[in-house]
Amino acid sequence: MIRYLLSAASGYLLGAVNPGVILSKNAFLDDVRRHGSGNAGATNMARVFGWGAGILTLAFDVGKAVGSMFIGKKLAGDKGLAVSGVACLAGHCWPAYYDFKGGKGVAVGGGVALMISPAVFASSVAAFAAGAVSTKKVSVGSVCAATMLSASSFIFKASKPKKILALCTSAVVLWSHRPNIKRLIENTEPDFKASPRKMLLKKLRGE
Repeated sequence: MIRYLLSAASGYLLGAVNPGVILSKNAFLDDVRRHGSGNAGATNMARVFGWGAGILTLAFDVGKAVGSMFIGKKLAGDKGLAVSGVACLAGHCWPAYYDFKGGKGVAVGGGVALMISPAVFASSVAAFAAGAVSTKKVSVGSVCAATMLSASSFIFKASKPKKILALCTSAVVLWSHRPNIKRLIENTEPDFKASPRKMLLKKLRGE
């Protein structure tokens, strides 16, 4: 039992670290949550501060998921991996450090997919790319990736704990995208556009 508790605790504490908030406050002297969608994830970081900020945020979010699940696996095998993965997702979406207001779980979902298997990861990334590129809407890509994550975990015969982790991750991502799905149905969801370099320079200068 103690191994699962340690897996859950380490997963949540790592997951609750938000690179978007840290980077925007320290590198850009601003809070990304005050702009765009109000979210501190990679998409809004790119929308507000440019591609570089978005990619750094994405890499850190995927990395913290992989790191927490690596710890969980070392502690208690696939069950520990699944426990730490769910805990990391919970920390990312409902972080105690930031008044329990976090991201939507997509980047962490990428880390989950990677730790389930390379095939599941490749399938999820392909689904994301197909949805996002064809519609120019990141939310569509996210919904497609979340759906594929669960489906591919069964297609590629992941272990039972990993299948449960995939289902939980997909459910949280889809739940967090309820407003986006509503806007997609109403045809009011905006296309994704990263912040132009000149706008980023203005932000850095405080203009």
